[in-house]
Amino acid sequence: MLYYEWSTMGSMVIIFKTETNSESWNLLNLIANDCYKIGSFYYAAKAFDALQSLDANPIYWQGKRGACIGLFQSVIHGDEMKEHLFDIMQMLDNDVNPQSDFILRVINQWCHENNIQTY
Repeated sequence: MLYYEWSTMGSMVIIFKTETNSESWNLLNLIANDCYKIGSFYYAAKAFDALQSLDANPIYWQGKRGACIGLFQSVIHGDEMKEHLFDIMQMLDNDVNPQSDFILRVINQWCHENNIQTY
């Protein structure tokens, strides 16, 4: 079973609790892509990460990578919480894709330059 909870600006909570069947897969895919489209990169990254853990299709890594970078950009502009950045950093740290190491180095460098303590 999958258990995920997301809250967008305190106004919406989705609890995804179901077996991994085509209906739940479609719902998770919809959440990932729609959140990405509207710029809710934190939730898109979490959904793409869940999809990637269930299926090694490179399209999920690409979505996750884009969402992580989009979130990083939002943090730089002050539009997103730094705490979300730390979650994304842990997510990337657990990823086996070599590109995740590069993204992490860039984020860590920015954090160091801006006196933000990382995990």
